[in-house]
Amino acid sequence: MATNTLHSIPHNHHSLLKRHHSSDAAPSLFLKPTTTPTTKPISLSSSTLTFSLSPNTTTSSSFSAAASSTSLDLLRSHLAAGDFRQADEETRRLLIALAGDAAQKRGYVFFSEVQYITESDLKAIDELWRTFSDGKFGYSVQKKIFNKVNNDFTRFFIKVGWMKKLATTEVEQYNYRSFPTEFFWEIDGDTPEGHLPLTNALRGTQLLKSILAHPAFNDVLEEEEEEEDDEKVVEGVVGGGLMKGLMGGGEKGATSKGVFKPDYSF
Repeated sequence: MATNTLHSIPHNHHSLLKRHHSSDAAPSLFLKPTTTPTTKPISLSSSTLTFSLSPNTTTSSSFSAAASSTSLDLLRSHLAAGDFRQADEETRRLLIALAGDAAQKRGYVFFSEVQYITESDLKAIDELWRTFSDGKFGYSVQKKIFNKVNNDFTRFFIKVGWMKKLATTEVEQYNYRSFPTEFFWEIDGDTPEGHLPLTNALRGTQLLKSILAHPAFNDVLEEEEEEEDDEKVVEGVVGGGLMKGLMGGGEKGATSKGVFKPDYSF
């Protein structure tokens, strides 16, 4: 299946997060026959069939329309204006346009179609989200959180704020937020990291999982490995003598390193 390149089709609306446990070219050319009569010294006449190359203007127009449907200009405009609600809708529309013709006709993306979206396209979308949210939103941000909760979708949904705690129960329980009124469309002190963009979980979690597992975000793992190495260096310094001296040495100093160790648990 051909993959569109980054460059808008009508907006598609959807329901979110109901359940998560269940998915240039130059114009093409065609041969145009023309006939050139030739005269022979006999009574019977014949014609020689020749071909000329003529641009297919219909194909050219189709290409232009496809390029326009995957432009990032509208997404950039919404994000720059701080309109995260419309930016979320535009992101969803872009994923459908980039996934191919079948997804566009259907109106949503199957998880198996995520592979048709190029790395550069997903990276560009993610970069816009991170840039205009000061690093708070984006797929790569969600990927880090997903990794830190050991790919547990319930914990991930709670961490990014797609589920809310029920205050009327004695036992700690969570329920899905109601779309769109209960989601965060502005950045403030209460907005969870990784809250946007939203991903439709109506047909299950496979679509979100496929997006986060896309090669476009493999560098997230490399960054996390570097962070872990840095932590080990810090822990080595803390447990190897520096903090022992500060804390009085001995076992007391050795056990105190836990206080200074970064806590990435949830």
